[in-house]
Amino acid sequence: MKQPARKPKAAPHTARRAPAGNAPRPGIRSLLVPIDFSVHSKNALKYAILIAAQFKASIRLVYVVEPTIYPADLGFGQVVLPGVEDELREKGATELKSLMNREIGRRARASFVVRTGNPYHEILQEAEEQGVDMIVVATHGHSGVEHMLFGSTADRIVRHAACPVLTIRPQ
Repeated sequence: MKQPARKPKAAPHTARRAPAGNAPRPGIRSLLVPIDFSVHSKNALKYAILIAAQFKASIRLVYVVEPTIYPADLGFGQVVLPGVEDELREKGATELKSLMNREIGRRARASFVVRTGNPYHEILQEAEEQGVDMIVVATHGHSGVEHMLFGSTADRIVRHAACPVLTIRPQ
């Protein structure tokens, strides 16, 4: 009985290996970092910069201006002062640009956006619209009554985000 022909093995020197620069990358191409200009959010940005450098990912900073509503006298309901919001948006954009240049520089591609609304909702909306791969958010360490009264933006982001969320606790 005749045995089937065997396929010759390739010599070790003929095996081809993909160049390191063309190796497939894991799925982290973009990071979203909510910034409220606190020490905690700036610390989260430092982690995001390290991750972005490792994966050659881009960073998008988001600052959310909460609508300014004042109770009105005489029972006319609440009064919204759009001039205050516009000023906060402009100041936020200026500060984000400065933070981006100072902290990120050329270490990663970066952009920023200023949004108006409920912080956790706007952050999740931005993540969805941009199709980010990860959100890097700071926790502020609130507990007890303060946490019960104000809730936690980070908690809500973790519970409702469609992408992975890295939470950075206070040091």
